[in-house]
Amino acid sequence: MTYYIRPYTHRQNIMRRRIAENNAYALRVDIRDEDDSFVLTTAVPGLKAEDLNIQVLENVVRIEGEYATSDGEHLLRELPEGKFMRTLRLPSEVDADKAEAKIKNGILTLSLPKVESTRPKQIKILAK
Repeated sequence: MTYYIRPYTHRQNIMRRRIAENNAYALRVDIRDEDDSFVLTTAVPGLKAEDLNIQVLENVVRIEGEYATSDGEHLLRELPEGKFMRTLRLPSEVDADKAEAKIKNGILTLSLPKVESTRPKQIKILAK
């Protein structure tokens, strides 16, 4: 069947906007639990450090940013656009003063050291 118009394009555009606005779809995250820290990695293609806002409070990390929006009609639109925000709750408290963020080749890496009191402690066993 030949279409002279593209059916359902308005529905596709609405869904794309909703997905972009929904932070669970906009920012995918990997978190590793290491001995003394959590390491969070996410892809933020095309963004620079000044395009991102990262906040850490106790065991909650919030990453916010905004991709440039382009006007005009697209045949296919899969690249992210608009504002995004992702809030993550970690299993234990982190030291916000020692947290570090690096961005390289579109990959954001956060190193979030655990608070001393939440780190596992080795206990010596005394033999009698």
